Amino acid sequence: MKRLLALLLLLLAASAYARNITEKDLFKFNWIGDPQLSPDGSQVAFVRVTVDEKKDTYNTAIWAVAARSGAEPRRITNGPRDATPRWSRDGKLLAFTRSLDKDGKPQPSQVWVLRFDGGEPHVLTALPKAADSIAWSPSSNTIAFTAMTKPDDLVDKSAEKKKDDEHESDVRIINQAVYRANGAGYRDASRDTHIWTIDVPDALGSDEALPKPKQLTSGEFDERDVTWSPDGSQIYFTSNRVREAYFDRRDTDLYAIPAGGGEMKKVADIEGPIGSYAVSPDGKWIAFAGEINNPVHSYDQPDLWLVATAPGSAPRNLTASYDYDILSGVGGDQRAPRASGGGARPVWSDDGKTIYAVSAEEGRVNLKRIDAASGRIAAWTSGNHDIQSYSIRGGKTVALISTPAIIGDLYLVAGDGAMTRLTNINDKLMREVTLTEPEEIWYTSFDGKKIQTWVQKPPDFDAAKKYPLILNIHGGPHSAYGYTFDHEFQWMAAKGYVVLYPNPRGSTSYGQDFGNIIQYHYPGDDFKDLMAGVDAVVARGYIDPKKLCVTGGSGGGLLTDWVVTQTDRFAAAAAQRDIADWSTFWYVADFSQFQPSWFRKAPWEDPKDYVMRSPITYIDRVKTPLMLILGEADYRTPPMSGGEMMFRALKYRHIPTVMVRFPDESHELSRSGKPWHRIERLEHIVGWFDHWVMGVPKPEYEEGLRK
Repeated sequence: MKRLLALLLLLLAASAYARNITEKDLFKFNWIGDPQLSPDGSQVAFVRVTVDEKKDTYNTAIWAVAARSGAEPRRITNGPRDATPRWSRDGKLLAFTRSLDKDGKPQPSQVWVLRFDGGEPHVLTALPKAADSIAWSPSSNTIAFTAMTKPDDLVDKSAEKKKDDEHESDVRIINQAVYRANGAGYRDASRDTHIWTIDVPDALGSDEALPKPKQLTSGEFDERDVTWSPDGSQIYFTSNRVREAYFDRRDTDLYAIPAGGGEMKKVADIEGPIGSYAVSPDGKWIAFAGEINNPVHSYDQPDLWLVATAPGSAPRNLTASYDYDILSGVGGDQRAPRASGGGARPVWSDDGKTIYAVSAEEGRVNLKRIDAASGRIAAWTSGNHDIQSYSIRGGKTVALISTPAIIGDLYLVAGDGAMTRLTNINDKLMREVTLTEPEEIWYTSFDGKKIQTWVQKPPDFDAAKKYPLILNIHGGPHSAYGYTFDHEFQWMAAKGYVVLYPNPRGSTSYGQDFGNIIQYHYPGDDFKDLMAGVDAVVARGYIDPKKLCVTGGSGGGLLTDWVVTQTDRFAAAAAQRDIADWSTFWYVADFSQFQPSWFRKAPWEDPKDYVMRSPITYIDRVKTPLMLILGEADYRTPPMSGGEMMFRALKYRHIPTVMVRFPDESHELSRSGKPWHRIERLEHIVGWFDHWVMGVPKPEYEEGLRK
């Protein structure tokens, strides 16, 4: 009784000192990424990500924790840019990638190896371009990896002398429609990603020279995502071996090449792209994620496929009758930056009869068991959470799980789906702050469709009061909100706003038809879904209808622009990384729209369709004060096709508007941008809303304006 009373007093004392979460708590966040169980299931290696506030960047290091309750995680590498931990098949060695500094600049990541029973890590490669996608051979003496290094890069040119008048040009010659990528920058057409192998010496750290890597593939096409066959004779990979592939429907095939090099062969080909895959323990089958895109859709639901490794085998769709998103997930703003691990992969049971995979169903992500013979799907885990990553080895299963109140921690998953928490890496911070679970609501839209949404309320919510509302719209458009941690929503609620975040038509995790229904109608009826959600929450009586705000990024930025051209109900809006003019976007985005996925034809062939669906067309209707959040290195939604157009047009019309531009930031500003920029982004969005709905003075938005 005394023990129970002491615990109660401790909880009361803790709650008395709890505070609301702040935007700058991001500096204190710890993230877990890419968990990997050892072959015997006894240890979990993972990437731990922290913020270096002074350098305004992220540090990554490899940590490990025993796969049992009560174990304490321990750091096993120093960082600051270590990632991709991979166990040797015998469990004695751990390989990872590391990027070191030279002259204050990060250098290309290389392959490093350490003995797990002790000792310092040792570098294996010294290539001019980064090593990626590392995979151990079954014999544990060779590592396969991918890199963009060319043979000429390895030639010693130190003795060469340049002539005094020799000029090294920095001019780019571009002859392909897709020539740059968001985040990665401009593509070097002379470089492709190829497969390499390197032997791992028995005596790590000896004075001998580094082993020489061997290039297995070459040519003008990329090879990615390498995996060894169980007998070590083959290396599998994915590739699209078509020049200027953007002229065709999206496609990626599965190939194999002898481990010593030689002729590659195609293993699997479907009418669409092949994604993550796994080879069965006996080497006779491969399970893979694949999408059918014939006919061309706006959204193609992923399925789990099976193909025999024997020549001439035809792939079989195991989940054709399952109308949810296999090997997919939901979106949030707190996945581990710099340490994703490549996403969900299928995993085989030891007897080769069952395939394990996650699935996204109505905002929840859980593990499933799929019978390899019949395709029958059985639930393994359940709950309101997001399983972001998982590893299954040695009779153990570990999952990285996020919830609206947990950024992300590791859990052991039992055969019956029960979960045991392994880590609590944000325990100190979470004991300081008050977080609340969102309320899940289903409402009926204009045409009878049921729409799922969540409502994040202030920590001290009182239903008798009236609150300002923020409608927060997700991007994609084919993505989904769900039961995962969103710092943005928790912080906005802590600032006194009710946050409404719906999954309108076009969202994933609700079936193929629901996702694809917006093809050639985006934006459109999805706007009606959003407004029906606003009406449903306003009808509950705790929202002030004169204090409505709206924001969203990417596709949500487009919809924010669309909202303020279609209604005057909102007192303030903040469009992030938006699209204002579809025609301009078609010409300048980092990916091509040469296939009829969003539009049936090119802009000059059907200009009316582009005009009718572009927010800029209706700019004369806008009365709502609008903020534009833009990344200056955003190639996905370049500022010239979005915020810059809206800003100039609204200035002409004397509508209150500001641009907030973030130098060097890509389309990933809100998820993996520089920590200070992520914080300032939040401050500006809510600062704009505070100014227009709460009357908070914000001179930075008013300076220099004509009165």
